[in-house]
Amino acid sequence: MASIDEIKRGLIEKGVRHCLASYTDMHGVSKAKAVPIDHFERMIRGSELFTGAALDGLGQGPHDDELSLHPDPNAVVQLPWRPNVAWAPGRLMYHNKPWPMCSRNVLQRQIDRAAKLGLRFNLGIECEIFLVTREGDKVKPTNPLDVLPKAAYDAIGLLENMDWLDEVVGHMNHLGWEVHSFDHEDANSQYEFDFAYSDVMTMADRYTLFRMMMKESARAYGWEATFMPKPYADRTGSGAHFNMSFESLETGENVMGDESDPRGCGLSKLGYHFLGGVLKHAPAVVAVTCPIVNSYKRLIKTGSMTGFTWAPIFISYGGNNRTHMLRIPMTRPEIEGDASEHQGVYLSSRRVECRAVDPAMNVYLAAAMMLAAGLDGIENEIDPGDPRSENMYLLSQEELDERDVKVLPRTLLEATEAFDADDLGREVMGEDLARSWVQLKQREWWDFHNTVSTWELDHYLTKF
Repeated sequence: MASIDEIKRGLIEKGVRHCLASYTDMHGVSKAKAVPIDHFERMIRGSELFTGAALDGLGQGPHDDELSLHPDPNAVVQLPWRPNVAWAPGRLMYHNKPWPMCSRNVLQRQIDRAAKLGLRFNLGIECEIFLVTREGDKVKPTNPLDVLPKAAYDAIGLLENMDWLDEVVGHMNHLGWEVHSFDHEDANSQYEFDFAYSDVMTMADRYTLFRMMMKESARAYGWEATFMPKPYADRTGSGAHFNMSFESLETGENVMGDESDPRGCGLSKLGYHFLGGVLKHAPAVVAVTCPIVNSYKRLIKTGSMTGFTWAPIFISYGGNNRTHMLRIPMTRPEIEGDASEHQGVYLSSRRVECRAVDPAMNVYLAAAMMLAAGLDGIENEIDPGDPRSENMYLLSQEELDERDVKVLPRTLLEATEAFDADDLGREVMGEDLARSWVQLKQREWWDFHNTVSTWELDHYLTKF
């Protein structure tokens, strides 16, 4: 690892003049103080103080001492779209001790827990966004010609925004993220970006920076890159699917796969136990991975113009089956490695995908909840049962009841109540942050619920 002085010199040589000493609040929003590069060493030592009482979820009053931000020197990156600025994500400390209500500290505790089992948690995120413009109360796709009712993989819709797409993909590759592909998604002016997985903390930092990058670059074109999961009632929403695996800290090998898996998914016992833990705690986990009122307008069975919403609503799992909350994606040895060597199961890429995650999440808290649920399954050897191969959307309620398949919460209020009823949230976040989360999410729900909508006026004002 480079020394602090080497990192500083490298930034100066690249033209960096200012650093953003940054942390992520409980809503997933980046907060920062700008520090001239001359004070880089002081910043790394924790010179920048933040008044916790000024922000949600930090558990401080105006009488408390400030929290200091300690950036991770190895996570500091130059912003490709603003090259005179570097971003320095870090964790909050109080009197030189980790502040328990800091999102990065919450995730670090679960990383340390996994390390005690000899495991490193790796994460890839499928990043979906909408490009929109707002005119009064109306939100429209940025491209007025992008009107196809089934726009998935539309080549013209992709090419018409290629200038912007080429720009942002160039930024990601400049940062070393190794973009695998990008495409036009199912809704109009909706795009997905897929890039290489990494350890969970690195990926959490990258996703946080991804959101900053998309917003700034889109605004330069006069657009808004929105991470709102469901901006249109009649179009599919955006997800941020988690692709998750464990590797051995000792050998560096993926430990999620087993060629001899009798259930046919190519998963190891550890992989199945991870699944079992996530399914057990699914409602509480989803309260954090799908954290806003609008999230639950995505988690519905039907309603998009293309038929099924492609959103997960069932607490279930299967193989390469997108009708479940959790699936085990198909691997392709002929692409990823030597097919003859692995008999159709390429173990180094074996993973579990959770589709019940959306772009509005605080990625540190969402990953911490997912990891903690999975570790509970591993530590207690929770069996998820056999995979299901059927199209879950086509099953009647009677058939779901026969199979003992439950559904995810249908509103933010249901999800928040599930979070509060499960000890997992308090174990992951700590009592204070978990209590603050419940209070803020309940307030968010009731603020929404107590607002009289245009729909209500249209349907009820003159009806009776």
